[in-house]
Amino acid sequence: MKLTQQIGAALALCAAVALVPGTTLVRPAFAQPAPADIRALAVQASHARTAPSGPYDERGWLERFYAPRKYAPAWNASTAAAALWVLRQATVQGLDPADYDADALQRQLRAGGAGTARFDVALTSAMLHYLADLRVGRVRSEYHTKLPDARLKQYDPVERLRTGLAAGKLRAAVQAAEPQLRHYGQAKAALAHYRALAGQPYPALPTPSAKVVPGGAYPAAKELFERLVLLGDLPADAAPPADGVYDERMEEGVRHFQARHGIDDDGVLGRGTVDALNVPPARRVRQLELTLERLRWLPDVGPGPLIMVDLPAYRLWALENGGDEAPLEMRVVVGSAVKTETPLFVGQMRYLEFNPYWNVPRSILEKELLPKIARNRAYLAQNEMETVPPNAGMADLKAGRARVRQRPGAKNALGAIKFAMPNPMDIYLHSTPARGAFERTRRDLSHGCIRVEHPAALAQFVLGRQRQWNADAIQDALQPGPTRHVDLTRAIPVVIFYATAIVDGDGSARFAADIYGRDAKLERDLVALRGGRRPAGANVSTDT
Repeated sequence: MKLTQQIGAALALCAAVALVPGTTLVRPAFAQPAPADIRALAVQASHARTAPSGPYDERGWLERFYAPRKYAPAWNASTAAAALWVLRQATVQGLDPADYDADALQRQLRAGGAGTARFDVALTSAMLHYLADLRVGRVRSEYHTKLPDARLKQYDPVERLRTGLAAGKLRAAVQAAEPQLRHYGQAKAALAHYRALAGQPYPALPTPSAKVVPGGAYPAAKELFERLVLLGDLPADAAPPADGVYDERMEEGVRHFQARHGIDDDGVLGRGTVDALNVPPARRVRQLELTLERLRWLPDVGPGPLIMVDLPAYRLWALENGGDEAPLEMRVVVGSAVKTETPLFVGQMRYLEFNPYWNVPRSILEKELLPKIARNRAYLAQNEMETVPPNAGMADLKAGRARVRQRPGAKNALGAIKFAMPNPMDIYLHSTPARGAFERTRRDLSHGCIRVEHPAALAQFVLGRQRQWNADAIQDALQPGPTRHVDLTRAIPVVIFYATAIVDGDGSARFAADIYGRDAKLERDLVALRGGRRPAGANVSTDT
């Protein structure tokens, strides 16, 4: 049952229980706090001196919520019970009920001490926080550096909670706050699955003394088989292996597991694969929780096509209409973790170039090309490069009076096509003549731009709304020839994001190493937000 359906059921149950005399949930003498007391607490909250560190400033929210109702109490026993049920289910969204004092408020309700101004205001504040966290996340993201997050103008937690309560549609307020991206729903489902796994015994598999190939001996073959079935890498009805034998059927499961965890999917059972098989499910739970937080950061891009690139997963998805249909999916090469990380941002793809020139960035010219040119005067000619203006010398290149570009052709670093999304960092997507890089398990190899595995398929997705650009026309344009600039009739959003746990097109959970150290940073930010309190499962490495 979906969360929104569960909320509706809870509200209906609470309303029914309210009609049953003598229940412990609904007390006939539920006190009604005085409006003056509620007003005093709301005013006190609005004058708090502590500056917000997250993506929103909630100091005036309580006054905005209570003032139109003349500070009358907002909650009765039934609606309070339903709201607390919602808060206690925050784990479904990868959030922590403790952040909303759900247990303490629940104890007050059960003890009959809920009919006070302090309880009414505290529950309102908790629900406002929950709706805002679910809408924009708990910490400020790279996508929204200004306070408050602009998305809270379209989704105002105060108005949503007020109208939801008044209309008896609390679940609608929660549903509207939840991101509608396909990846968010998939990550929620994966989180529920791995949380269930975390509650089961998960003994470590022994590390083999040498690599094991199909037909080889592995004493824990039965336990390995059970682990692969448990994780979904082998079907539940798969035939178990002979005692102590690593067979070809298990090799298939190991290959699937390796592919999901960024390991060379050779089907060989070695130390790295067994180490990944032994990662506790609680660590995967935490990775998925961090992914849900990051997906809440993503800006609203509206209906229509969307391209998403997950950097640590080395994956690109091209989605139609927010992802209702199966996406186009492919591997990518991203910026090096050592020197040139690809930044997180949202761009607008506006045009394509077939057979593009590569305009060498100034940083690459200074650090890499000038030393090579100094050692070999023929370097530019040997690599199909030229200066702009023509025949410029070293002095002009060093002084910035000239630049270098690479002509279209077989040696061009951008390959046959460039997908341009103008931005200050000069980051774009492109093809590449270095096809072997896509076979590597670790693909942070570029200077920051993103190389795509299937450029023709991506071009067909991007140009699919322009009638003259069918598959044959795209193939013709990809052949060697003059540079051709093609404007898109409508810009396509491109979201560059970061998640070490994600669900791919076939519904399999994929886990990746924290190549840029961003999981560790997010953990620190969340701990600081909580004043040093760590949630269960936090402070664990997310290396695969």
